[in-house]
Amino acid sequence: MNAFTDKNCSANDGQRQEYAMGSGNIDIAQAFEETPPPLDFVLPGLLAGTVGAIVSPGGAGKSMLALELMVLVSTGHDISGFNCGVTHYTGKVAFLAAEDPALAIRHRLHALGRHLNPALREQVAYECRIESLLGAKIDINSPEWLTLVQAVATGKRLLVLDTLRRFHGADENDSGQMAQLIGALGGVAERSGCAIVFLHHVSKSAALNGVGDMQQAGRGSSVLVDNIRWQAFLVGCSKEDAKKLEIDESMRHSFVRAGVSKQNYAKRADEMWLRRTEGGVLVPAEFATSSVTAKKTKKSKDKVNDDEDF
Repeated sequence: MNAFTDKNCSANDGQRQEYAMGSGNIDIAQAFEETPPPLDFVLPGLLAGTVGAIVSPGGAGKSMLALELMVLVSTGHDISGFNCGVTHYTGKVAFLAAEDPALAIRHRLHALGRHLNPALREQVAYECRIESLLGAKIDINSPEWLTLVQAVATGKRLLVLDTLRRFHGADENDSGQMAQLIGALGGVAERSGCAIVFLHHVSKSAALNGVGDMQQAGRGSSVLVDNIRWQAFLVGCSKEDAKKLEIDESMRHSFVRAGVSKQNYAKRADEMWLRRTEGGVLVPAEFATSSVTAKKTKKSKDKVNDDEDF
């Protein structure tokens, strides 16, 4: 247990009064001398034991992307190409779906299953847990629900919450309430070693202005991005993008752009284009012109807000 000297301690008593802080005392001298273990990434830039988010407008495909990431983390099989060829440790995944009915989730899984061989299907079924909580009155800020979420996260590599709005009853524009919420999730992640990713909608202004890839695009208080360590996004294909990529207007809505708008513990990976296939499954997009496949159509707009640590 950590202890800090009490500044009010009398110099005459010859003893230091101390107060406990927690269990994360860092040996500074040791840190200077010893090479630390490598960072354990669950997804590119998402560190185990931390909280992240996937933000997008409604209907962009974030729930399907999250299911594909569930497959990725549990088996290493990358349907979307999100891992960019990098290999990470695999493990068990829990997916708590509070926005969609069980039948809709089954339809998504059925579509997803067509992209998996029998062995992978069996592995996903064994390693993953999905629960539909639609209609439940969930409040992670309550001790009862926090205990349940902690139990679900224990022993898992990744926990997905779909969507954040369904997991609390607080005001998302209130920075204090959102700090408490993210703090509660952070505590669960830290204690369990599980990475937690919540799905979240972008604000109306971000959606209307086509800036869903910005760091502050999420709906509600800025605490929801400031207090997490990682944020990915999905945005639709604009008319300008379609023109650059030579996509016919009738097919434009089948394409989405994915990337990471906040990443504290590693350099950001390049953005990528995905194509929505039958059942909404997202796969890497291929274009006729090689020039557009080798570069991003536009760079991140939020460099001034970039708070990468590395």
